[in-house]
Amino acid sequence: MPRPSAAELRPVVHPAGVKDRRSGEHWAGRLYMREISLRIDPYLVNTRISPNQLTYLMVVAGVLGGAVLLLPGLPGAVLAALLFQLYLLLDCVDGEVARWRGQTSVTGVYLDRTGHYLCEAALLTGFGLRAADVFHRQGPHPGWLWAFLGTLAALGAILIKAETDLVDVARQRSGLPAVADEASAPRSSGLALVRRAAAALRFHRLVGGIEASLFILLAAVLDACVPAGSGLFFTRLGVAVLAAVAVAQTLLHLVSILASSRLR
Repeated sequence: MPRPSAAELRPVVHPAGVKDRRSGEHWAGRLYMREISLRIDPYLVNTRISPNQLTYLMVVAGVLGGAVLLLPGLPGAVLAALLFQLYLLLDCVDGEVARWRGQTSVTGVYLDRTGHYLCEAALLTGFGLRAADVFHRQGPHPGWLWAFLGTLAALGAILIKAETDLVDVARQRSGLPAVADEASAPRSSGLALVRRAAAALRFHRLVGGIEASLFILLAAVLDACVPAGSGLFFTRLGVAVLAAVAVAQTLLHLVSILASSRLR
């Protein structure tokens, strides 16, 4: 079959509303990655590679992004950031190929969501192990506190996603349709104000895969710029910050959902 052009693909793989989804589209996708993926799609849509296989590759890229953080210094952090850009690209491409071929499926959605859980948890856990310096630290007591904080951040990132996904589970089991964006505003004006402030600050996004990978890279750059005796100061500070953000966001997000119309 002839290879379709980006212009032919666009109305099918980027239907109206795809880039405008408040909870389903990453800002980096809207900003640049959807345009990059549109140039990759023509080379994939006529191959034997299935959308689900692309999702599996996305998961591999994300998990490797967490694993390479065990490499010390800037190389590990740079590789992690690059692998998470690949993760985002594959996250765009798998759905676009599925839409072009008419192969969207419940299985594909499930794999995609599970992949997001796994990859973001791998990144934050890897960050904690990087801060613990378990393979390079001298002495009998590695910094397991940092590994614990990284794992705590990973757990928070998973719980935040689970809280959102479980809304639709609860509604479906109660015979209600999936939640719409307009139904997500908290009923309390005070909670609405807090939610708007959090959204403006964007602090909650720090535990997302793309944002966290860039945050980790920044910490590695700062560590590389300070005297050698400072060790992993900025990396460890970063782990503590992400753990605090994850715990706070988990609780605030839960309260926001319980106080909203999403469960009504």
